[in-house]
Amino acid sequence: MDALCGSKFWDSNLSVYTDNPDLTPCFQNSLLAWVPCIYLWAALPCYLLYLRHHHHGYIVLSHLSRLKTALAVLLWCVSWADLFYSFHSLVHGRAPAPIFFVTPLVVGITMVLATLLIQYERLRGVQSSGVLIIFWFLCMVCAIVPFRSKILSALAEGTISDPFRFSTFYIYFALVLSALILSCFREKPPLFSPKSEDPNPCPEASAGFLSRLTFFWFTRLAILGYRRPLEQQDLWSLNEEDCSRRVVQRLLEAWQKQERQTARPKAAEMLGKKVSTEDEALLGTRPRARKPSFLWALVTTFSSSLLISNCFKLMEDLLSFVNPQLLSMLIRFISNPEAPSWWGFLLAGLMFVSAIMQTLVLHQYYHCIFVSALRIRTGVIGVIYRKALLIANSVRRESTVGEMVNLMSVDAQRFMDVFPFLSLLWSTPLQVILAIYFLWQILGPSVLAGVALLVLMIPLNSAVAMKMRTYQVEQMKLKDSRTKLMTEILGGMKVLKLYAWEPSFLEQVEGIRQGELQLLRKGTYLKAISTFTWVCTPFLVSLITLGVFVCVDQNNVLDAEKAFVSISLFNILKMPLNMLPQLISNLTQASVSLKRIQHFLSQDELDPHCVDRKNISPGYAITIHGGTFTWAQNLPPTLHSLNIQIRKGALVAVVGPVGCGKSSLVSALLGEMEKLEGTVSVKGSVAYVPQQAWIQNCTLQENVLFGRAMNPKRYQQALEACALLADLEVLPGGDQTEIGEKGINLSGGQRQRVSLARAVYSDADIFLLDDPLSAVDSHVAKHIFDHVIGPEGVLAGKTRVLVTHGISFLPQTDFIIVLADGQVSEMGPYSALMQHDGCFANFLRNYTFSEGQEETLENSRMASGDEDEEVLLIEDTLSTHTELTDTEPALYEVQKQLMRQLSSMSSDGEGQARPVPRRHQSISEKAVQVAKAKETGMLTKEEAAETGTVKLSVFWDYAKAVGLCTTLAICLLYAGQSAAAIGANVWLSAWANEAKMDRKQNNTSLRLGVYAALGILQGVLVMLSAFTMAVGGVQAARLLHNTLLQNKMRSPQSFYDTTPSGRILNRFSKDIWVIDELLAPTILMLFNTFYNSLSILVIIVASTPLFIVVVLPLAVFYGFVQRFYVATSRQLKRLESVSRSPIYSHFSETVSGTSVIRAYGRMEDFRVLNDIKVDTNQRSCYPFIASNRWLGINVEFVGTCVVLFAALFAVMGRNSLNPGLVGLSVSYALQMTVSLNWMIRMMSELESNIVAVERVKEYSDTETEAPWVVEGSRPPEGWPLHGEIEFRNYSVRYRPGLELVLKNLSLRVHGGEKVGIVGRTGAGKSSMTLCLFRILEAAEGNIFIDGLNVADIGLHDLRSQLTIIPQEPILFSGTLRMNLDPFSRYSEEDIWRALELSHLQGFVRSQPEGLDFECTEGGENLSVGQRQLVCLARALLRKSRVLVLDEATAAVDLETDDLIQATIRTQFETCTVLTIAHRLNTIMDYTRVLVLDKGIAAEFDSPTNLIAARGIFYGMARDAGLA
Repeated sequence: MDALCGSKFWDSNLSVYTDNPDLTPCFQNSLLAWVPCIYLWAALPCYLLYLRHHHHGYIVLSHLSRLKTALAVLLWCVSWADLFYSFHSLVHGRAPAPIFFVTPLVVGITMVLATLLIQYERLRGVQSSGVLIIFWFLCMVCAIVPFRSKILSALAEGTISDPFRFSTFYIYFALVLSALILSCFREKPPLFSPKSEDPNPCPEASAGFLSRLTFFWFTRLAILGYRRPLEQQDLWSLNEEDCSRRVVQRLLEAWQKQERQTARPKAAEMLGKKVSTEDEALLGTRPRARKPSFLWALVTTFSSSLLISNCFKLMEDLLSFVNPQLLSMLIRFISNPEAPSWWGFLLAGLMFVSAIMQTLVLHQYYHCIFVSALRIRTGVIGVIYRKALLIANSVRRESTVGEMVNLMSVDAQRFMDVFPFLSLLWSTPLQVILAIYFLWQILGPSVLAGVALLVLMIPLNSAVAMKMRTYQVEQMKLKDSRTKLMTEILGGMKVLKLYAWEPSFLEQVEGIRQGELQLLRKGTYLKAISTFTWVCTPFLVSLITLGVFVCVDQNNVLDAEKAFVSISLFNILKMPLNMLPQLISNLTQASVSLKRIQHFLSQDELDPHCVDRKNISPGYAITIHGGTFTWAQNLPPTLHSLNIQIRKGALVAVVGPVGCGKSSLVSALLGEMEKLEGTVSVKGSVAYVPQQAWIQNCTLQENVLFGRAMNPKRYQQALEACALLADLEVLPGGDQTEIGEKGINLSGGQRQRVSLARAVYSDADIFLLDDPLSAVDSHVAKHIFDHVIGPEGVLAGKTRVLVTHGISFLPQTDFIIVLADGQVSEMGPYSALMQHDGCFANFLRNYTFSEGQEETLENSRMASGDEDEEVLLIEDTLSTHTELTDTEPALYEVQKQLMRQLSSMSSDGEGQARPVPRRHQSISEKAVQVAKAKETGMLTKEEAAETGTVKLSVFWDYAKAVGLCTTLAICLLYAGQSAAAIGANVWLSAWANEAKMDRKQNNTSLRLGVYAALGILQGVLVMLSAFTMAVGGVQAARLLHNTLLQNKMRSPQSFYDTTPSGRILNRFSKDIWVIDELLAPTILMLFNTFYNSLSILVIIVASTPLFIVVVLPLAVFYGFVQRFYVATSRQLKRLESVSRSPIYSHFSETVSGTSVIRAYGRMEDFRVLNDIKVDTNQRSCYPFIASNRWLGINVEFVGTCVVLFAALFAVMGRNSLNPGLVGLSVSYALQMTVSLNWMIRMMSELESNIVAVERVKEYSDTETEAPWVVEGSRPPEGWPLHGEIEFRNYSVRYRPGLELVLKNLSLRVHGGEKVGIVGRTGAGKSSMTLCLFRILEAAEGNIFIDGLNVADIGLHDLRSQLTIIPQEPILFSGTLRMNLDPFSRYSEEDIWRALELSHLQGFVRSQPEGLDFECTEGGENLSVGQRQLVCLARALLRKSRVLVLDEATAAVDLETDDLIQATIRTQFETCTVLTIAHRLNTIMDYTRVLVLDKGIAAEFDSPTNLIAARGIFYGMARDAGLA
C-alpha cells in the first residue's frame, strides 16, 4: 500500500496516541475513498437480481430524476477531471503516486454505475432506492475525514499545497451531499403500475427507504388512533402479496404437490401387493407409506421470506456482540488516566451507532417474520376452509363443527405464534458459541464450568417441556369437547329450558372444565419451575464461572473489565435462553396442531366422479343402475340394489315409512353418499331443498338469490309461487330483513319456503325436494304444490324428485317410488300402483277420503275460486306458526303495518280478501326504501367493539378474581427480587474495585458467598411469585368461566334469539382461552420488565448522578410514544377480535350447509366470501404488527440514548468514577433497550388480553330469568293432580315496548280435557304454550294450574311438571339414554317401555349398542322422523299431567302419525292435552277447540258445535275438506 501511495499508509502516532487525531493522506486517498465503491459493486449482483423479479412499471422522467442523474454525471466528471489532472502532471514531468490514477478511475467508474442505476431503477418503478441512499451516505461519511484534515493542514501550513485537487474535493463533497439529500426524496408512483382505485392504500408500498427503515410511514395512523378511536374504514387495504387469494393459492399448490408425491408410491404399492408372500418373507416388511407433509408444504411456500428474515437475524446477532467489546474498551479507558479523552467520546459514539444499527436491523427482521406469520395463518385458514367444503360425510360425522372451528381458530393461531421463534433454532447455538469464544478470551478455561451448567440445564428443561406438552394435548381434547358441548347447548337452549334440563348440562360442562383446570394448574406449576430455572441459569452460570476463575488460581484477579464484560455477555445469552422454553412449548403446541391439521387435510374427500354428469341414456334426467350406498365405509349400506330411471321433465314422488332411506336417496343423487357399487347419472344443473332448511345469516333477498344475478321478474315469480309475498309485508324490512343465524327469526314454514324460493329462482334443470311440504300448514302446502311443484306449477316441465308424506298430492305425480328398508319395494305411476294392489295401495285406501267426498270438495273449491286462496295466504303468512318469530321486535312493526293495511282495505269498501294493489315506484324511491328496509330489518346488532382505554374496573375485576392478597403478594415478591438483583450487582462492583486498589483479591470466599446468596434469593423470590401467580391465575379462570356459564344458563330465551351463537361461543372458547393461558404469563412478564427498568435507572443514577438531567426528557418522549402506541394498538386489537368472529360464524354456517352449497355449485363463491372475511381481519392485524415495530424503533431509540448518555457521563466524570461503577452503569444501560421495549409491549399486550375479561364480564352480567326454585313457595308433592289450566285476563308481550301478542285471554281447561289450538299463523298459538312454561312472562293477568299461580313458583318446579313435544326435534350428542333421561331418574324398563310406545323399540334393538347408541351432534345420524319419535319417548317417560304438542307430526309419514296419535290418546288419556294443530283431522275428536285470532280467543267450543256455528273454524275445516 505504501508503494501505491508513495507515503506511509498507517501512522499510530498521528492517528491514535495523540490529542488531535488524523488519518494519513495515503489512508484517506486509498481505503477511505474505496469503501463506498466496494460496497456498491458488492451489492450490485443481488440488487440486479431483485430488480429483475420486482417490476412495478416505469416512472416518468421527472425533475427530481433529472437532477439526481445530473449530479451523478457531474461527480463522474469531477473524478475524471482528477484523473486527467494526474495525466497532465505526468506529461509535465511531475510523476504523481499511482494512487492518484487508481482512485479517480475507481470512483469515476462507480459514479457511472450509480448514474446507470438511477435510470434502471426508474424503469423498474423503484420510488426510493435504499442501495443508493446507503452509497451516498458512505461517500459522505468517508469524505468527512479529508474535509477536516485538508482544512487543518491548510491552516497549519498557511497555504494550500495542491489547489486543483483541493477545489475538486470540495466540489465533490458538495455534490455528494446534494445527491444524498435528493436521494432521500421519493419519486412519483410508476405510470402503468396496477394502481388500485383503492381509497386507502397501505402507505408502506409507496414509502421512502428511510421511512421504511424507521417505520415512519406508520406515524399517521398512530396520531389518528391517538386523536380518536380507529374504525374499520381507517385501516389500509392489504398489499397484494398478503391477500388470501394469493397466499392460499400458493399454499394449496404446495400441499397438492405433496399429495401427488405421496400418491405415487401408494399406487406403486397397490401394484406391488401382487408379490407373493414368499417374496415378502425374503424382502422383510414393506416400508411404511409416507404421508404428505403439511410442514414441508408450509416451508416451500414461505421459504423466501424465511431466508430474508434469517439474514437480518444473522446481522443482528453479530451486531449484538459489538457493544460488550466496546464496553471492555471503555472500562480500560476509564482505568487508564493517560488515555486521550477523544477515545472515550469515540467509544460512546460507536456504542450509540452500534445500538442504533442493531435496533434497525432487528425490527426489519421482526417485521419480515411477523408478516410471514400472518400469511401462514391466512394460508392455513384458507386451506382448512377449502377442505371443509370437500370432505366426505363419514368425516363430517367424526369431527364436529366445533372441532373444525378450533382447527381454524386455535391451531392456525399456534402456527402464527411459533413462526417468529423458529430462527432461535440456529440463532441460539450461534450466540452461545460466540459468547463462549469471547468469554474464553477474558476468563480462559473457567468458562467451561458455566457452559457445563448450561448443558446440564437443557435435559431438565426438555423434561419439563415434554411434560407440559402432554398436559397441553389433554387440555386441547377437553377444550374441544367443552366447546362442542357448548355449541350444542347454545343450539338447543330452548329445549333445555322447556324440559328444565339445564342443571344436567351445567354439570357436564363443569365436569369437563374441572379436568381442564386441573391440567392447567399442573401446567402453570411446571411453567413456574421453568421460570425459576431460566431466571437462575444466567446468574448461576456467571456465579460458577467467576467463582471457578477466582478459586482456580491465586493470581486470577477479578477486575471491573472481566466482571462486567462477562456479565454483559451472559446477558446476551439470557435472551435466547429465556426464549428457548417458550420456543419449546410453542413448538410442542404447534406440532400437536400440525398433526391435527394434517390429519384433517388428509381425510377422504367426496368423490366428484361418484355421480356421472355427462353420460346418460337419451330422454332420461336421472338413472341409477344397481346402486348400493353407505354413509361411511365402516357402516352397513343404507340403500342397496337400487335401479331407478327418471325421465326428463317428470314429477316423481318418493314415499315410504320413517327411516327407510328417502333422504338418503336424495343425498345419493347429489353425490353426498359413498357409492359402493353401481352407477348414478344425473344430467343437468341441480337445485336442492333439504328437509331442514339451511338459511344463511344475510338478508332474505340474498338467501333467495344465493349468489345469482338479480332478475326482478324471475325473483318476483319465485316469491309469489312460494307464498312469500305476504311474509314480506310482515317482515320489518321486507326482503331486506336480515335473517338471523340458522334462520332464527323465521318460522319453520317460512324457512322452508325461502329454501324453496332459492331453488325456484335458480332455474335449474333438476329439482330434488326433500319433504319441503311437511313444515308448512296444509293449505300452504296445497298452494305450493299447485303453484310450484305440481303439473301446473312454475317448475312444470322440469325434472322434480319430491320426497313427501302428503298423500293428497300423489295422484298428480307422474311416477311414484316406494322405499322400504333402503330398497325399492315398488314403483310406477299412481294408477298402476293402485291396481297392483300391493302394500302401497292398501296403505292409501286406509288414509284417503272416499272418492265422492273428494270430488265435492274439489267442486266447492273451484266455486269459491282463487279469491279465497289469496285470503288464506295473506292470513297464513301474516304471522308465523312457530315459536321464534313471535319473539322478534319485528312484531311491533308487523302489527302496525297490518292495521294500516286492513284499514286501507276496508276504507276502499272492499272485502278483506282483496290483495293490496302496489303502486309502481321510481328507482330512487326504491333505493331509499331498500336502505330504510335494511335498517329496520337488522335483527342481530353488530358486535360493538369497546373503544377508549380499558376501564380500571376491568383490571379491578381481574384482581378480585385472582384474589387481592395474592395480587399484593406478587407485587411485593417482585420488588424483593429486584432489590436482590441490584444488591448482587453492586456487591460485584465493589468486589471488582477492590482489585483496582491492590492488584490482589482478599477474602474471596466472603465475596463469593454473599454474591451467591443474593443471586439465589432472587431466584427463590421469582419462583414464589410465579407460583403465587399460577394459583391466582387458575382461581381467576375458574371464577370467570363459572359466572359466565351460570349466567348464560339462566339467560332468558329472548337473549338467544337476538345474539348469534358464534358470539357467545367466542366468549367460551377464545376469550376463556386468553384468560386461561395468556393473562397470567403476560402479567408476570410485565412485572418483570417494569422492575427491571426501574432497577436499571436506579443504578445508573446512583453511579452517575448527572444522568438525572436526561431522565426527564427521555421519560417524556417515552410517555408520548407509549400513549400514542397504546391508544392505537388497543383499538387495532379490538377491531381484530371483532372481525375475527365472522370468519368462524361463516365457517360453521358453511360446514352445516355444505350439501346445499355443493348442490348449487357455489363452492367457489363461498371460498371468495371466506377470503374476504379473512382479509378484513388481516387489515387490522397488519397495522398491529407495524405498530409494534414503530414502537420498538422509537422506544429503543430512548434506550440507545440511555446507553449514549451513560457512556458520555462516564467519560466526562472519569476522574471521579471508578471502573466498577462505570462497568455497572453501562452494562445495565445496555439492557435498557430490551427492557423498555418489552415493558410497553407487555402493557399493551395486557390491555389487549384483559379485553377478554371485559367481554366475559359483559356476558356474565346480562339479565337473567326468574329463579329456578323459589324455596319459600314450592308446589306440593304430586302437583298438578288434575291438570286444570286457567288463564285469567292474561296478556303477554315479547319484550318491553312491543305490542301485546295475547290480549286479556281468559279461559279454563278442565283436567283431562283434550284441547286443539288453531288459528292463522301468528295468531299467538305458540306464544300461548310458551307462556305456560314461562318462557315469556306475563304483562298482566295470571295462569293457574290446579289453582296454583305459576308465577309464584320456581321455573324448574313448573317446567319439570309439564311436558312438551316441540315442533323441531332437537337431540344432543351423547347416548340415546342421556337424550331420554339426562338425570338418570328412570329405570331401564321404563325407558324400553317408552321406546316401545313411541315405535322406536325395533330400531334401538337393531343397534348393537342398544340404549347406549351414540347420537351425533344434533342427532344427525337419525332421520327427522326418528328424532321426532325420540321426543315422543321423552314425553312418555315424564308422564306429566299436562302435555303440550306443537304439531309434532309434521316430519313423519301418515302411518307413523296415526300410531303417534293413537299412543297419545291411550297413554295420555287422563292428562290435559293442548295441541297446536296444523292438520285439522288430528283434533276433530278433541273435547274442545280454541280458535285464536290476533291474540284473542275468538271461539272456544267442541268441534261439532264450532262447525255448526259456521265461524272461523268452519272456514278452516271446509278448506281442509272436513266440513
